Amino acid sequence: MKLIKLSAIDSTNDFLKELSKNETLENFTTVVAEQQLKGKGQMGSSWVTEKGKNLIMSTLIKDVVTNVDQVFHLNVAVSIAIIQVLETLNIPSLSIKWPNDIMSDGKKIAGILIENRFKSNTTIESVVGIGLNVNQKDYSSLPKASSMSIVANIEFDIDLILEEFIAKIQANCNYISKNATEKLWTIYLENLFKKGLLMSFEDQHKSVFNGTILGVTHEGKLEVAHQDKTIHYYGIKEITLLY
Repeated sequence: MKLIKLSAIDSTNDFLKELSKNETLENFTTVVAEQQLKGKGQMGSSWVTEKGKNLIMSTLIKDVVTNVDQVFHLNVAVSIAIIQVLETLNIPSLSIKWPNDIMSDGKKIAGILIENRFKSNTTIESVVGIGLNVNQKDYSSLPKASSMSIVANIEFDIDLILEEFIAKIQANCNYISKNATEKLWTIYLENLFKKGLLMSFEDQHKSVFNGTILGVTHEGKLEVAHQDKTIHYYGIKEITLLY
């Protein structure tokens, strides 16, 4: 596995995507940066961090997802990998907030952005971006964000977390390659943020309603039971959980 370390970059995802277009990279090539100047989250949201305080990484994954139906399996595998590593570091009250956030004690400590490239030979190449709040302490402008250091009250070795992430992502990707994702999905749904609780949501038309998260489909849609007992399925950015 090739590791590329950078001081500062606009976006590790963009850097790795451009690199993969210009040269053949080995699977799980990873780019890590001390600072990301124009980091982005799902659907263009921003991700800003203090230099040297957090883990900012992107990993190239190929020959794992072989068809469109498997695309969200990768999201599941990566989300669980983060949860599994953070559990070993005694980070409390971990959960996965659909579609791409990792929570601790109800606050966001990590975000995932997966960008897929559907190549002409029908293969799928994915760039998995992860932003993990590690040793940063100031979130005065982000009241729903936190970090490992805040919740655990200690400092962490970012390089060690990076190594553990890559190893666990590779291990979980093996389940996808073997078409044996049932275990991954079981763990994912067990850790789904606010699952089974009556919550408020806002749809894309700014209408607020109450409903209960039942799960997530294999296509990546959030399954929500409305109060009238009807079940609806929502794609990314079609619904926002209010908490």
